[in-house]
Amino acid sequence: MLHDNQFARVSDFEAMEAELKATRQYLHAHPELSKEEAQTARFVADKLEAWGYTVTRNVGGHGVVATLTNGTGKKSIGIRADMDALPILEETGLPYASKTPGKMHACGHDGHTTVLLGTAEYLARTRRFDGTVTLIFQPAEENGRPSGAQLMIEDGLFERFPVDAIFGLHNHPGAPEGTILLRSGPIMASSDVVNITIKGKGGHASRPHLTIDPIVVACNLVVALQTVVSRNIDPTQTAVVTVGTIHAGEAVNVIPEYAKLALSVRCFEPNIRDLLKTRITKLAQSVAEGYDASIDIDYDHGYPVVVNSEAETAFARIVAEELIGADKVATCPLIPGSEDFAYFLEHKPGSFLRLGNGMNSAILHSPKYDFADGSLTVGAAMWARLAEKFLQAD
Repeated sequence: MLHDNQFARVSDFEAMEAELKATRQYLHAHPELSKEEAQTARFVADKLEAWGYTVTRNVGGHGVVATLTNGTGKKSIGIRADMDALPILEETGLPYASKTPGKMHACGHDGHTTVLLGTAEYLARTRRFDGTVTLIFQPAEENGRPSGAQLMIEDGLFERFPVDAIFGLHNHPGAPEGTILLRSGPIMASSDVVNITIKGKGGHASRPHLTIDPIVVACNLVVALQTVVSRNIDPTQTAVVTVGTIHAGEAVNVIPEYAKLALSVRCFEPNIRDLLKTRITKLAQSVAEGYDASIDIDYDHGYPVVVNSEAETAFARIVAEELIGADKVATCPLIPGSEDFAYFLEHKPGSFLRLGNGMNSAILHSPKYDFADGSLTVGAAMWARLAEKFLQAD
């Protein structure tokens, strides 16, 4: 059994700090959108093979899975990083800014990938673990359904590469660089999209009594929807219902036949998710009926709630506090954004962490966002120490 000071430390990664920055900035300059990550996957796989990993390419699309076994241990740990970029025109002005206009690493997946590559190199070189390390480089996290996580699972990820637990991280703007945030239980929201089409009866704007005005119905429905959370959800719980788009009509003197709304619906509990669907559906139907309009509702369940396992999160917190000190480890607030890592956690116990990206960091999905290179060594050391302790020989 290793002594505590023999597990990975941040200082062990200082010698590779320049290399990690160069890798991250290279990936930032060469972003690829969801389901287009061929070059990124090749870059990742080539490095892993050179370090001695058994590498499987094209898992669930451009996914890369690398395994490394050491000793006789039977346990396996899975660690995931996402690789895809976003369709955003970068406005950072950085020397390593995207070389492809309209594509940008605006969510830090370049950093997530680099962190896990740093861990991979260290573990291959030191091999201070007993069991199997399974590194999952996932495509298409930003894709929506079917997401990269879903596609990798459907491609037999956990049957082909069994793991006892799975871990992942995301950078966190607004938290100091190099800090780690954890939360047991729900941490990131489910995300559903509701498309509502209201069918009225079109006609001349000067004769509204001969029509069924879908715009009036839509406006009343938007106002009514504001009560779904405030009058149905326990005030100690959290949910969001946002009408993101409303479209109707093309001419000022014409009452249109149709009006369309699109809603974003988010929450942190499956029972609340079901209640929101019931209330939104019934309310939309009743408002439309009150005006003699008809309605079509397409309720699309998106990513589930990210629910961290209690034991794995407690274990990760211990590792983080050993690594960087308890003063740099915090409890993560609930995050209303969503993450397809939730699908992995529906199959395996595990935990999704947050890595500080700086107090003055631009928000995620901003054209001015950049991953904080100062967090690379902490992230890589965290995964290395976590793997070593999870696969510690008895």
